[in-house]
Amino acid sequence: MGSTATQLTKIKLGKLQIVRRRLLQRYEYQPFLSCLAGLYGCQWRRYQRTRILPGEFCCSKFEFFCFGILVVTFGLAFVLLYFWGEAKNDYNDFDWNFYGGKWIPWSVVVLGVAGAFFTYIAILLVLAICLLSEGQRLHLFWCHKIGIVVVLCVCAVAIGFLYHRWHEEWNTFALSFQVTAPYLHIGALAAMTVLSWPVAQHFATVNRKVPRAIILGLYFAVLLFLYLVPLGMYSPCIKEKGTLGPKPAIIGHRGAPMLAPENTLMSFEKTIELGADGLETDVTISWDGVPFLMHDQTLRRTTNVGEVFPNNKTRNAAYFIWDELAELNAGKWFLQDNPFRTKHLLSREDKRKAGRQTVCKLSELLKLAAIHGKVVIFDLYRPPQKHPHRNTFIVQTISTIQESGINESLILWLPNALRSGVQQMIPGFVHIHGGKKPIDELQLEKIDNLNVRYSEISSKEIRMYAAANISTNLYVVSELWLFSLVWCAGAHSVITNAPQQLKELRWPWFLMTPSQYQMMWISSDVVSAVLVIMIFVFNWWRENGLPRFPNERSKSENLVYSKFQTRFNKVWTISGEAGHHGNRMPNASPASEAIGLA
Repeated sequence: MGSTATQLTKIKLGKLQIVRRRLLQRYEYQPFLSCLAGLYGCQWRRYQRTRILPGEFCCSKFEFFCFGILVVTFGLAFVLLYFWGEAKNDYNDFDWNFYGGKWIPWSVVVLGVAGAFFTYIAILLVLAICLLSEGQRLHLFWCHKIGIVVVLCVCAVAIGFLYHRWHEEWNTFALSFQVTAPYLHIGALAAMTVLSWPVAQHFATVNRKVPRAIILGLYFAVLLFLYLVPLGMYSPCIKEKGTLGPKPAIIGHRGAPMLAPENTLMSFEKTIELGADGLETDVTISWDGVPFLMHDQTLRRTTNVGEVFPNNKTRNAAYFIWDELAELNAGKWFLQDNPFRTKHLLSREDKRKAGRQTVCKLSELLKLAAIHGKVVIFDLYRPPQKHPHRNTFIVQTISTIQESGINESLILWLPNALRSGVQQMIPGFVHIHGGKKPIDELQLEKIDNLNVRYSEISSKEIRMYAAANISTNLYVVSELWLFSLVWCAGAHSVITNAPQQLKELRWPWFLMTPSQYQMMWISSDVVSAVLVIMIFVFNWWRENGLPRFPNERSKSENLVYSKFQTRFNKVWTISGEAGHHGNRMPNASPASEAIGLA
């Protein structure tokens, strides 16, 4: 019985050895490896490639340095692409800042370049990881090395430029993590789990303890950070059921500028048709004292002033009299420039109507708002020096409001200049302060509304003002993810370029309860941890065997790697000491004795 049991044990161990030796086989799929090595290092021929010898590092020091630069460049390209993708809410402002007589969608150009750079670097990184998984030494083609340096420099300069010239947009970048962090966390865990295969494979083949400790330490340090990073995450969209506030009121920014020329009567009519709650505009005073709607200091961008008054196309809009302004077309530019790339959404009739729009008076807007009971908020620009109404522009504006017949409670008075005088003249106006201000000062000035850029106020501050019965109006919020965020944060109203999109949203994106988020976080961590452990154990067993099989372990330790070269290929074999001296192991087949690694 004893000998029978011993024989059965040997048979089982022998089968395990055969299984492990078969798993040790790495068949080179020549077309696949040729594609990987060719694209990464221009090594299209088989003799140009070399495998990683047991105990060797993945590449030379210089190639490892290049791989490190590749990883850093990938990180910078990802930051630039992610930043620019999340900045979509303010693309129109970016393009407007670079307007030079012709509307060019520079924001789309930057997005395309950032996407191309990221794709190129990501492909190179994936190729490198695949080559490492196949046991190939890294050798990056010199053209790619130059390309990586170019992408690295461009991304670094672009990020530095955007940080200094568009600093406020980095607040949007930080805000975006409040809605995307849970999903970025899952994506990062998936990437690290996939990366565990080449890391585990390299870890199992390295013989020296220090490199092995470095590989293991770095990988698991990053993995542990990802496992624990949700502890520091915060999002106002993670709320208990029943605690979500009402949907913020929607105010059209210069009307509905995606569907009609901005600050025209058609634009405001579209906003009302969409069911928006209010209208926002910009008011300038003409030379003869008529308040009209114009955002820019000049008429060049939104009218055909260059055709009608070619000698005055760069003149300040306030220096024109109303009769001159009435001659201008304020709609053709919208069809020609297509600033929001939404012209295709307009019907033929809408396009014809847009092409006939003229400069709009403030009185026309107020009458429209009075008919439909919509609130009106506006920026009021003080006329330039030597303008006849420079010191009376507020009186002119108030007179126009009174003559329109609109209910005073529908006017959200934003200008801070001479506010106390306006409060005494027209006590029915609802006053709204531009920017943040201490609560006690707002209460002292009898102001119970704030108009703040969305990236300059936190959800905590919104709740603090709400506790003091002070409402917050955030501008300009056009993307659905951003609107969802401010909705969850408790904002009372938003100014938007896209009322047609925000009115359709019935529920905030990314809204979940704390228990749902905790379940998502813990389950993704557990699944990742289990898969990583299995991958490391499998690769260790495949390369070195496990201590629980002492016979197998002793034999695997006695195996030596020998190499011989044929005319067409380099072949690796694994054999025992007896086989190494020309004697075949008894009862062993050639297939179990020599494993081709090609």
